[in-house]
Order: sequence, then C-alpha cells, then structure tokens
Amino acid sequence: MNIPNTLNTHTTIEILLVEDSEPDILLTQEAFADARVPNRLHVARDGVDALNFLRREGIHANAPRPDVILLDINMPRKNGLEVLTEIKADPLLGSIPVVMLTTSQAEDDVRTSYARHASGYVIKPVGFDNFLTAIRAFEDFWMTFVRFPPRA
Repeated sequence: MNIPNTLNTHTTIEILLVEDSEPDILLTQEAFADARVPNRLHVARDGVDALNFLRREGIHANAPRPDVILLDINMPRKNGLEVLTEIKADPLLGSIPVVMLTTSQAEDDVRTSYARHASGYVIKPVGFDNFLTAIRAFEDFWMTFVRFPPRA
C-alpha cells in the first residue's frame, strides 16, 4: 500500500527509539532505513538518556523534537514506565505520542502504559521478518495516516 502522507506537514518524521538492546536497535534502524516515508531515527539507550534527549540537555542540546517516541519498558537506570510518566507530566513534552515497543506481555504493563497515557502498546515480534512486518504496520499507520502535533 503506497499512500502519500498528506496529513503531516513535516517533510521528515523525527522518531526517538528508546531501547537498550543492540540487536533490537539494529533491526529497527534497518526497518526504518527502508521506510517509504522520510524519517530520522534517533536512539537513546536508556530512560535517563531519553529524557536528556527530550529536554535537550548535555550532548543532546541540539536534538530535534521527536514526532513520535518508541519506548521499551525494561531498561537500565530508568525504565520505560517511569519515562512515560515523566513525558506525559511535562507540559512541553506531553503531546508527543508514545508507543510502547516491548517484549513484555504482562497485563499489568499494558494496563499501566495506557493509564499513563501511552498512545499504543506493541509487543516486539520474534524474528526479523516478523519484526519488519510490525515496523511496516507502524509506518503505514503512524507515518501515513496520523497527524502529529506541531513541533514547538
């Protein structure tokens, strides 16, 4: 399905992937490299780094505001649920859609994610082909049909 992105005024979609697993980072980078919609994938390898990126602190002083965040739950230093809570409590960041992308199938994690205002919850599929299919579905929906809030 090749549908033009007419809903977004952004020529390039800025995506922040918050992930500590190097194989999952590489799979995601490869999947988005072949995306039909122009995008830039930025990576934060833990929750503290993600918040620094979002707040443009330290080495992230010139970081772009992401249009969407893909957030893993199980990470060192600050887990994804803690990061989600801080993002949604921040008036400058709260409008950014956050999609949980995780291996956790725990009902408590799903319930807590939505209670903390996650925009979606995707369980990472096993295997490259399945993972690529999931990223394509993400691309078709989030990067083609969804209109993102304006970048402030």
